[in-house]
Amino acid sequence: MQGPSIRVPPPGPKAAALIARDRAVVSPSYTRGYPLVVERASGAFVEDVDGNVFLDCTAGIAVNSTGHSHPDVVRAIRDQAELFLHMSGTDFYYEPQVRLAEKLAAIAPFRGAARSFFGNSGTEAIEACIKLARYATKRQHFIAFLGAFHGRTMGSLSLTASKAVQRDGFAPFMPGVFHAPYADCYRCPLGLDPDQCAAECLDEIERGVFLQIVSPDQVAAVVVEPIQGEGGYVVPPDQFLQRLRAITAAHGILFVADEVQSGMGRTGRMFAIEHSGVEPDVVAIAKGIASGLPLGVATARSELMTWPPGAHASTFGGNPVSCAAALATIALLEERLVANAADVGAHLLAGLRSLADKHPLVGDVRGRGLMIGVELVRDRASKTFAVEERNAAVLAAFSRGLLVLGAGKSSVRFSPPLVLTREQADTAVAIFDAALGDVEARRVSR
Repeated sequence: MQGPSIRVPPPGPKAAALIARDRAVVSPSYTRGYPLVVERASGAFVEDVDGNVFLDCTAGIAVNSTGHSHPDVVRAIRDQAELFLHMSGTDFYYEPQVRLAEKLAAIAPFRGAARSFFGNSGTEAIEACIKLARYATKRQHFIAFLGAFHGRTMGSLSLTASKAVQRDGFAPFMPGVFHAPYADCYRCPLGLDPDQCAAECLDEIERGVFLQIVSPDQVAAVVVEPIQGEGGYVVPPDQFLQRLRAITAAHGILFVADEVQSGMGRTGRMFAIEHSGVEPDVVAIAKGIASGLPLGVATARSELMTWPPGAHASTFGGNPVSCAAALATIALLEERLVANAADVGAHLLAGLRSLADKHPLVGDVRGRGLMIGVELVRDRASKTFAVEERNAAVLAAFSRGLLVLGAGKSSVRFSPPLVLTREQADTAVAIFDAALGDVEARRVSR
């Protein structure tokens, strides 16, 4: 499959018909950013039902790490499916789950032995982390961060603080969760200049939360994204994570790294936390681990995961087909795709940063590997969020054959499959350049 190629302005007639059917029977809670109706996909390209081909810089929300339908992953799925589809690792044993647990113990971003709990998604991985932290520490409180996204089930939603709409109408939440400022140095929560902002916002935990709200010896865990995803692809300084680790270690608090979006090679390391040199106690993994099949994992130091049989389980978690896909995925990541994410990611980051010279809308470009955010602003001095302009830029890119998504209030995220080439990255930059031009031209015409 080659592209991009727009044969019919989307949505074409077939796409429009299917969208109408969807609206009648599917929950309206889904956030569909634009009318893409997928027919098939391969590598970094997606074809819709009307024959349009798009360059995919979403990877199914950072899920298709090895590209769409990688032949090695498809082969692993087919081979396992011919043996058996399901037996429930909660009640029985099978080798794919054991092999995957062994592999995760080998690649976990901390030294020492590890055990893994298998679920079906990122939010289930976080729920397992919450329960494990309470069980292991015999404490009940948690600290998370403003801008965080950890999922939409009730425990993970209590940690989430990304967008009000995600929480509206669902209170009361799990008690005992406190939110602190995240080190977004472009928009420093303390009002400092970017070159001064590193870990100072953690003073809010030590001088605020611990002294005025809850004693640190009652906090089970701090849950943090090494790079915030839904919050805007915000990359904190390494000092932020390093000081946070020091705080948790000083008080016997578990450090839980939410690597659901940033893990599995996306940042040019297997896990984003590795860039800082910090070793967490527990890591939540999902999205890119199985190249599109549902799988979520909580991997913890062995001495923490000592809960008894029946304490936590999942009928479908660790499904043998998903485990087979994950093993094939990790093999591809280790073979070349983590390195490719680092190389092509640096190339894409440089290309996107060059757009700031042409487009006043571009306020900040940040990222690691193939996890890159472009924050749009109406004015660079005031950094006023350009929400409407961001939404228009995403749609303009779609109409030209590029799939991207929003993140945060006014950022555009680039999270393509890790098979992306430099040439495809250049195409993405060129289309986004044109999309920004379209949006800015419309602003001038007003």
